[in-house]
Amino acid sequence: MPYGEKTEAELLEYADNIFNFFLSKNVKAVVMACNTTSSVIYDKIKDKYNVKIYPIIQSAANIFAQLPVKKIGVFATPATIKSNVYKQEIQKHNPDMEVIQIACPEWVRIVEEHRINQPQSILQIQEKLNEMLEYKPEKIILGCTHYPYLSKVLNKFAQQNDLFIDPSEYFAEFIKNDLIKNNLAENSQSIEEIYVSASPENFKESAKMFYDIKTIPTLALCD
Repeated sequence: MPYGEKTEAELLEYADNIFNFFLSKNVKAVVMACNTTSSVIYDKIKDKYNVKIYPIIQSAANIFAQLPVKKIGVFATPATIKSNVYKQEIQKHNPDMEVIQIACPEWVRIVEEHRINQPQSILQIQEKLNEMLEYKPEKIILGCTHYPYLSKVLNKFAQQNDLFIDPSEYFAEFIKNDLIKNNLAENSQSIEEIYVSASPENFKESAKMFYDIKTIPTLALCD
């Protein structure tokens, strides 16, 4: 962490370890919820593993392309912005939509280190937003899993309501519909198991911001 500053070779190595671990668990689908890995390495691994893969950017881009706007902004990690995948995927479905992309290298650390409400963090967030607003986007995609946790600060300085898009909401709906379409959905009661690559106790603490960690039956360290 953060993935947004890793090299392509590092991301490929991480992905290989993760996919092989999941395959050892006999999974039927893998969600690439990370914008950086979806943008940088998805094309290189999409045919490598015998499992259904859902990359967040490629899956949600068609939905964004159909929004009733002519200009859309993207805040993302440096790696995601450098890849240009958000713009390519959205314009693949809607060539007339203008896509403005701005990298926010400090935002992941602000969230991870619980510095969201510190004056320096607020200033960094406001500076990037002001830079984006110069282009007058009608919507702004928060193109990193961490960025929606900055919504309260962003909305404070935004010039309109409902400006920001959390891709995970569109992504979850896409996955649900696709699982049903491909007869991969099951009605039986689900079981949740969470595996982490390091420091399970630290994960438990960090996860409190987005999940009721007490309800998780299994939390283990990956081999």
